[in-house]
This record gives sequence, C-alpha cells and structure tokens, in this order.
Amino acid sequence: MSYYAENAQKGMPGCLMQQFKEQDLHAKLFEFFPYPIQIFSLDGTARMINNAALEMIGIKNRESHIGRYNVFKDPIVRKLGVMDQIKQVLAGRTVYLTDFTASYEDMIRYFDVRERNLEIINSDITCFPLVNKDGRVEYFAAVFIFKNVYAGKEEIRRGKQYIRTHWKEPFNADKIAKAAYLSKSHFTKLFKRHTGVTPYEYYINCKISKLKEMLLDTNLSIAQAFAACNMNYNGHSARLFREKVGVTPSEYRKMPK
Repeated sequence: MSYYAENAQKGMPGCLMQQFKEQDLHAKLFEFFPYPIQIFSLDGTARMINNAALEMIGIKNRESHIGRYNVFKDPIVRKLGVMDQIKQVLAGRTVYLTDFTASYEDMIRYFDVRERNLEIINSDITCFPLVNKDGRVEYFAAVFIFKNVYAGKEEIRRGKQYIRTHWKEPFNADKIAKAAYLSKSHFTKLFKRHTGVTPYEYYINCKISKLKEMLLDTNLSIAQAFAACNMNYNGHSARLFREKVGVTPSEYRKMPK
C-alpha cells in the first residue's frame, strides 16, 4: 500500500520517497517502526498493525484484529468521549489525543487481548490522514506514544509476597487477604482478575515449583522431597504434580536437566 502522510511527503527527500514507494521497503518500515502504529480504512476498520502495537496493546494475534476491530465502534473510545475528535481525520485533519487512558479491564472485556497484570494504559495518540496521489484521503493512521503502563495493585503484590514466604504452611485465605489489607472476597476477586488464577492456585503453583527443586536432590527419596515441602506423598499429591508438570514425580526426576 503506497500511501503516505501529506505532511511527511513535503519534507522527505526525493530519493527516499522513491524507495518508500517500493512495496517491500514500505512493509519493512511499517513493521519495524519503533512506535505502535495502526492503519484504518475510512469506515474505521483496522487494516494494518505493526509488531510494536501488538505487543504494547496486548493483542493476541493479527487475525483477531485486522478486519475485525473498528475504532468508530470502540466502546472505550465512546466512553472517553473522543469519537467526534477522531473523526476529524476523515476531513484531512491531524488529530492529537493527549492522555488517552484506557482501563485494561475494559480492554479484556471488549477485545481479544492477553491477560496481563496491568491496570491502566496511558498514551498520547496522533491520528493523521493518508492520501493518494490525487490528494484524496483513503486511509488514516494512528501512532501511539505510551506514557505510562500501570501494573497491578499494591494489594496483589503484598498477597503474592505473603504466599511466597508462607508456601510451606497450610493455605489460609483469611491470612493472605489480611496481609493485603483487603477482605477475603474482595482480594480473591481482585487477585483472579489481575493474575488469571485464584490465590489457592497461585499457592499450589508455588509449592509445585519448590517441589520440583527438591526432586532434583537425589539424596532425598521422592517421599522425602514431598515431606520437605510439607506435602504427603500419596495418590492425590502425585496426580496434582502430574497435572501441573505433565509427568509423574519419578519421571520428572529422570528427565535430563
């Protein structure tokens, strides 16, 4: 697609413009552009997205985005009240959106993005028209300058820290929530939303991780390795290990490290 911004066209050397019109070079410039960028058709449908945008926004894959996402139907854009401002790009204007702040919870709710330990993504967005040789707007682009990416709440960090330092003890949801200064129900819901697992699942994963370390010590029997992690070696714990690791404890011990 040999389209380019009218403003950029004026200051670009002729020799570079000639190269820029080359399809292969154009694709490479777009793909490896260091800032997240998307290109839309005039009806708002996403037509191109580069790697930086996929990574920063958390989009799982191009197939779930290209031809499916429409900026003019985006509930987050509507919620923030900037739809009319963005549509000015259709009239050939460059639009600057400052401090565009999106809740990652909303992004997960509405779009096919990865579960990540994020709260809010804050960015400046520049939308500019892409014109053809006749000067008509045929596409428009959006370049994102991410300013802040806020990670999960401090309460989640405190809960994780408590679990990691008390993994040998029996699971106690009340104590973990207390360490996070939240009620048990609120903490459990918040933890699941931010990590993708419940506090108990996170606790079990920590124990299994420690157990894998213990099984590497050939001076310990398998039963002793389980006991060192305050777990009984029985059918239930062996099945749990296999569910989490994919092999039995004895098979894991025999695996090349």
